[in-house]
Amino acid sequence: PKMKEDNCLHAALICLGMLYYSHAITTEKLNHTRPSLHGHHEKGKEGQVLHRSKRGWVWNQFFVIEEYTGPDPVLVGRLHSDIDSGDGNIKYILSGEGAGIIFVIDDKSGNIHATKTLDREERAQYTLTAQAVDRNTNRPLEPPSEFIVKVQDINDNPPEFLHENYHANVPERSNVGTSVIQVTASDADDPTYGNSAKLVYSILEGQPYFSVEAQTGIIRTALPNMDREAKEEYHVVIQAKDMGGHMGGLSGTTKVTITLTDVNDNPPKFPQSVYQMSVSEAAVPGEEVGRVKAKDPDIGENGLVAYSIIDGDGMDMFEITTDYETQEGVVKLKKVLDFETKKSYSLKVEAANVHIDPKFISNGPFKDTVTVKISVEDADEPPVFLKPSYIFEVQENAASGTVVGKVHAKDPDAANSAIRYSIDRHTDLERYFIINAEDGNIKTVKALDREEIAWHNISVFAVEVHKQHQEAKVPVAIKVVDVNDNAPKFAAAYEAFVCENARSNQQFITISADDKDDSANGPRFIFSLPPEIIHNPNFTLRDNRDNTASVLVRREGFSRQKQDLYLLPIVISDGGLPPMSSTNTLTIRVCGCDSNGSLLSCNAEAYILNAGLSTGALIAILACIVILLVIVVLFVTLKRQKKEPLIVFEEEDVRENIITYDDEGGGEEDTEAFDIATLQNPDGINGFIPRKDIKPEYQYMPRPGLRPAPNSVDVDDFINTRIQEADNDPTAPPYDSIQIYGYEGRGSVAGSLSSLESATTDSDLDYDYLQNWGPRFKKLADLYGSKDTFDDDS
Repeated sequence: PKMKEDNCLHAALICLGMLYYSHAITTEKLNHTRPSLHGHHEKGKEGQVLHRSKRGWVWNQFFVIEEYTGPDPVLVGRLHSDIDSGDGNIKYILSGEGAGIIFVIDDKSGNIHATKTLDREERAQYTLTAQAVDRNTNRPLEPPSEFIVKVQDINDNPPEFLHENYHANVPERSNVGTSVIQVTASDADDPTYGNSAKLVYSILEGQPYFSVEAQTGIIRTALPNMDREAKEEYHVVIQAKDMGGHMGGLSGTTKVTITLTDVNDNPPKFPQSVYQMSVSEAAVPGEEVGRVKAKDPDIGENGLVAYSIIDGDGMDMFEITTDYETQEGVVKLKKVLDFETKKSYSLKVEAANVHIDPKFISNGPFKDTVTVKISVEDADEPPVFLKPSYIFEVQENAASGTVVGKVHAKDPDAANSAIRYSIDRHTDLERYFIINAEDGNIKTVKALDREEIAWHNISVFAVEVHKQHQEAKVPVAIKVVDVNDNAPKFAAAYEAFVCENARSNQQFITISADDKDDSANGPRFIFSLPPEIIHNPNFTLRDNRDNTASVLVRREGFSRQKQDLYLLPIVISDGGLPPMSSTNTLTIRVCGCDSNGSLLSCNAEAYILNAGLSTGALIAILACIVILLVIVVLFVTLKRQKKEPLIVFEEEDVRENIITYDDEGGGEEDTEAFDIATLQNPDGINGFIPRKDIKPEYQYMPRPGLRPAPNSVDVDDFINTRIQEADNDPTAPPYDSIQIYGYEGRGSVAGSLSSLESATTDSDLDYDYLQNWGPRFKKLADLYGSKDTFDDDS
């Protein structure tokens, strides 16, 4: 039916357009076709005739309906000049936008037709130029003139929304009429002609929850108290229809998704009225006992819940915190529990919203309460000392076995097991104390010295007799009480100086004392002279009563030559009970001073030296002594550097050199490669090798018969001779000398490795193969390969 209505409307509009077009043609003929005025004559100032021509037509605008789909071209209008007599001599020409393509003109009649379907939304108007010329000469008969062809709009475009889908939010429980979102549609048709672009909005889906304003497209809430927890999302369809919403108008739709946002309109609720929990009495403070949770259907910060304990007998023993990730209340232990004291506790826990909306305060209260019952479970506990720590006192120097104090622990369990005590030996490495394992009495093992250790900090263990793994530990501090067992002494190693010209009663030193005992047994110190020297003629002592004393000169006129050192005994007593005292000796030196009392010299020998040598002479003597010592040291050093070796050898001993020959040996005939005489010590030929470090008791004279001839080739005899000489020579070096010769001795299975023996030994080996070894072995081949030939010749 809708399509049928649209077709009928379209046909009606075409009819109206045709009527309008016929009226326009008639108007054009009546108003725009005027006879051409021939120009009239006017005289100028000089009698000249001026001609003025007037235009023969005036163009306005033509109209053509868009989207025309008829079988023939649409007649837009007709051009006609008043000078056209109808004989066909005038030719009409059309130029401009779309000329010849969209618009064509009959050059004889001037009729303009549209050959194509026009779309106003594509182009609303065209500007053309008309001209009348002589058909034969193409001479313009009329000046060119412009006119406009406007495309007449029809309702051929439906409304279109800016977005295909919209998304909007509105708080739940909003008042009726609350604006949600505005949707906007546009129509491509001409808004200035008819109602083709006049839009009206309506809601197709989404009632009765929402409504839309017909003229503005604003969507508003239509129902009060919409609950997000019941339904969170709504889908609304909005329609925009042109022609003012009347029948036959075109329409477009869009979808709007509306989400209800949360507000805090629901209080938290516990799903149960009582929670049961249990905890061991051995649990430590801070340990989690259990969790509770109140449900709040709101989300985000509107659903945040805080937990607290508002009542119950366990408020001091337990606490609750909020886990904001899980929205749970965590019950934790606050203090240590004792099953034997109390076996159960009860708590009243409250859950309340953190953020409350004042608009919905009437829906409150936004909190809920629940009862939490906690039972304490019995655990096997270690012994417990009656005190967390113990402090005892014992006098120093007390006899071994003196009781220091007693510790006591008990088993808190119902079994009340027996307890045994022991001392942690890591805290009493010197083993000053022992403890009775049964009753916990602590005693001394040795005498204690407060001045060595004033406090002893030990630890005592208590364990159950039948359960050794259950133990407790307590610190015990033992103070060693001071007794007056140390006498006072000088605070420092004093050494006093008094001038020879000191005046009577002149103070020259102040002394103080020190006592290792405690302050109760130390100061105030009393200084005095021993009774036997109370009337000392040289010095006197004055107690300053501030734990110091001053030493004064009693007489005048001290002399270093007579006595340069005095020893003054001083008695120092402390204030302890009973008091202790000691005698300390003060060393006093007599010195020479100037008139102001400044020390010059405390040497008694200074006067004696003045009578003999002066200071310059003494310095000269000392310098000479030093020079002599330096000369002696240099002489001894040079002698040591020039010391000769123990045994005189040649600079190059054959035995200490390795001589390398880069050629091949020549056997027995090679008399230059090796000389047996080089093995002999040239210095030993005469039979005596001198030593520089000792003096021999007698001179060793070698036996001539034992020394082989220098050119002897009997190595065995040579070596035996050398060995015998070395054994019988008292001047030989006190070290072993290893000398290696290429001879293994007589009777050896291997024989000699030296070519020296080959002259006296027959060999059955065949050396003819040496001839095939090349030129490098030619010498050997000549020596050994030609042996048979040599024998035959001989």
